[in-house]
Amino acid sequence: MKMRSPAPFAAALVLWAAAATGAEVTLNSLPQDPPAQILVLGEIHDNPLHHKGQAALVGRWVPSAIVFEMLTPAQAAAIGDTPRHDAAQIAQVTGWAGSGWPDYAMYHPIFAASGPARIYGAALDRTDVRRAMNEGAEAVFGVDAARFGLASPLPEAEQSAREADQMAAHCNALPVDMLPGMVAAQRLRDAAFARTALQALSDTGGPVIVITGTGHADRARGIPAALAAAAPATTVFTLGQTESDPGPDAPFDAWIITAPIPRDDPCAAFAKP
Repeated sequence: MKMRSPAPFAAALVLWAAAATGAEVTLNSLPQDPPAQILVLGEIHDNPLHHKGQAALVGRWVPSAIVFEMLTPAQAAAIGDTPRHDAAQIAQVTGWAGSGWPDYAMYHPIFAASGPARIYGAALDRTDVRRAMNEGAEAVFGVDAARFGLASPLPEAEQSAREADQMAAHCNALPVDMLPGMVAAQRLRDAAFARTALQALSDTGGPVIVITGTGHADRARGIPAALAAAAPATTVFTLGQTESDPGPDAPFDAWIITAPIPRDDPCAAFAKP
């Protein structure tokens, strides 16, 4: 696998670890040079402040590739030579309006800052995600499932904790028998995003930035965990962006807390009259 020597990234990571890893930070306090080969930048999808922060880091760290959770491989390929500053064209060629993601205007600063970086789409076909809920992540992922940690069931305590998180994230409205499938789908997506990030690193030499939800940036469970299983020598930095204090055991190398945005209560529809 052809890639840039990890030495300068590893050195930057050591310096960063000594300075601020495991702490709330500001954009200004993050390193000027990329602190790892793969940089997982989390977000709350509908918070424009988070996308502005990601765009600022893209401009600072000048990645060779950017992996988007929001794009399929076909959508990423459709961008081609479309000028990155042209919001209307990027939105059109990707079919963003029909994608189900928040308005493209929130994400445009990231594309505008991307320069010549290669764009990768990591989104899975929804049919495959649904299959994972019934057949398991390993069966859907394919031949490298063991490499990415999908061939073994989770420890019972971890499985229970993840199921509880899925229930809470879905307003405590899911049937209990759906929870194992929801966990399997999440494991599949994290492994798939990690696989795409490693492909981007191999293709371009890095650094690679991954734009994804803060849950996928979880070092213990998300993309970083899949990367650690598949390519333990690859250096990874993970940034969580939240709207509340994630606590001292936050599963990120660093995190930024922003003001929450006004939004309707997503659980209101499930409230009993």
